Amino acid sequence: VAQVAGNLLVGAPAAWAISRLRFRGRSMVRGLYIVLMLLPFQVTMVPSYLVLRQFGLLDTPWAIILPGIFSTFPVFIMAKGFDAVPIALLEAASIDGAGPLRTFFHIGVPLGVPGILSAAVLGFLEAWNAIEQPMTFLKTKALWPLSLYLPQIAAEKLGLAMVASLVMLAPAVLIFRFGQKYLELGIQASGLKE
Repeated sequence: VAQVAGNLLVGAPAAWAISRLRFRGRSMVRGLYIVLMLLPFQVTMVPSYLVLRQFGLLDTPWAIILPGIFSTFPVFIMAKGFDAVPIALLEAASIDGAGPLRTFFHIGVPLGVPGILSAAVLGFLEAWNAIEQPMTFLKTKALWPLSLYLPQIAAEKLGLAMVASLVMLAPAVLIFRFGQKYLELGIQASGLKE
């Protein structure tokens, strides 16, 4: 929850800036986000490990939360959602005297809800099913998420493994079920081109 909430708080303004603000190097920043999004965890694992070790955050919950907050994929999804906001509406807000922050909060966020919620759904599913990052950054078993415990439970008792599998599956199914409409709207918005 902390990872997804932080990702939305950091990612939504970044996505709005990439989508709607005009500044020098905007296309280069967008391209950089796409390249960073395509990099697998194994490429960013060593730099993340070194930074977390430098700040003394290894083997703490922050070792999982902080790198997830600054993930690039939700920014890309939200930026595509913000691309669907009509420019004429932004120009009208500007003529009425709305500044960039007011435009973001009063126009961008309400109209970008499908992209924001689809990023939240996908971010939750990614965080809930994380295996490599917790395995790399957490050594204390008490801090492990259920995704790392599941193989050990399955090896010991079959009945307990079945219950643990259902507990692991339930939040993901519920989040997907209630967020499916927004996920579809976000995917549709990301496929549109002006």
